[in-house]
Amino acid sequence: MKKSNILKLAKEVLEIEALAISRLRAKIGKDFEKAVQWISDCKGRVILTGMGKPGFIARKIAATMASTGTPSLYLHPAEAVHGDFGMVTSQDLVIAISQSGESEEIVRLIPLIKKKGMRLIALTSVPRSTLGRNADITLDLGVRREACPLNLAPSASTTASLALGDALALSLLKKKGFRSEDFAELHPAGTLGRRLLKVEEIMRTGKANPIVKTKTTVRQALLKITASRAGSCTIVDGKGKLVGVFTDGDLRRHLKRQGEKILEKPIAQLATLKPRFIQKDKLAEEAFHIMETLRIDELPVLDASRRVVGLLDVQDLMRAGRV
Repeated sequence: MKKSNILKLAKEVLEIEALAISRLRAKIGKDFEKAVQWISDCKGRVILTGMGKPGFIARKIAATMASTGTPSLYLHPAEAVHGDFGMVTSQDLVIAISQSGESEEIVRLIPLIKKKGMRLIALTSVPRSTLGRNADITLDLGVRREACPLNLAPSASTTASLALGDALALSLLKKKGFRSEDFAELHPAGTLGRRLLKVEEIMRTGKANPIVKTKTTVRQALLKITASRAGSCTIVDGKGKLVGVFTDGDLRRHLKRQGEKILEKPIAQLATLKPRFIQKDKLAEEAFHIMETLRIDELPVLDASRRVVGLLDVQDLMRAGRV
């Protein structure tokens, strides 16, 4: 096969699959809206099923839904009729994917689904198929020809199924008001989870967070900083609200200018007043940006009332995998 023909075929495949997705837009209507509502109202889990290549798509959709706040799992249709159907309950909802709507393994599941009283949503290109006719809602994929030159290998149909599944999952995300904070809770590992960590999840508290009053001497503050194994201390007023910070850098600068006599001075006289800080409910990503921009190693952490509740060190970000 000539290189020119290979390139031509590759472009045709992409065009066919792109067209399959494009045609889906015209098919998004009341049935899709109803399907989203049903899934949102589901008291159990969303069960995705499909045989062969559609099964892989079903797995992916189930994973996307689960990671965006919709409890979901994949059920292999062949294994289901050999005992695995026991994993589902009458409160679950089934989404079955079959291009033809006549996949033997899927068709055999239909009576079990009906007997259990579960709602069934079908993704198929043949609405009048066995699956399409027996589903409570049928979402037409609209694929009449695969991108495969032989019109055999699932290609355009699996692309359309995946796109429609993503549309369902992400519409649910929006409908449920799923937030980045919720996403972080479900993705504690990996880059995504680390980016969405909150400051309060990794900040230092208690004895690891040296806090002193305005009249505390520099000597006393240094002892507290050393005991806390920190690089600074936070200075607060009588209500625990932020006044300033005193860092290793402040100590070196004042020692150079005034000598050891600074050790008996009130720390508020030598501290950096009105320092940068971060709220405890902010993302660690934001804290890292502040520290990187200002070239500082530590940040006081405040609550909504501006009371000091923690200390964030660049080392904490490193341990959390943020840097």
